[in-house]
Amino acid sequence: MNENAKRFLTNQLVWIGIYFGIALTVTLLLDFPLSLLVVLAIILPLSLYRRRRYFKRVGGGEGSFFNPGGMFGPRGIDYYCISCGTKHRQAACPNCGSKMKKAGF
Repeated sequence: MNENAKRFLTNQLVWIGIYFGIALTVTLLLDFPLSLLVVLAIILPLSLYRRRRYFKRVGGGEGSFFNPGGMFGPRGIDYYCISCGTKHRQAACPNCGSKMKKAGF
């Protein structure tokens, strides 16, 4: 196992421990219905924070929860015509009119 894989695994295990510790502490201190709500109120924002931090670190750019923008660069996916190889982002090739295309980055 290389260093990146070890670091990733260690990081994941640490965060699983943090989540488990938070859940166990809140569950021991509060009764059931309230403890579930408090755990969700703590863990969901913490998970969203981790996700935002991760995407900033890997260069994901800005985005919302459901649309992490910047994953494919500022322009998105480009298409290449299978017939003539022209790079475009339209339904049909502006060069030859073919609708057969392949996706590329």
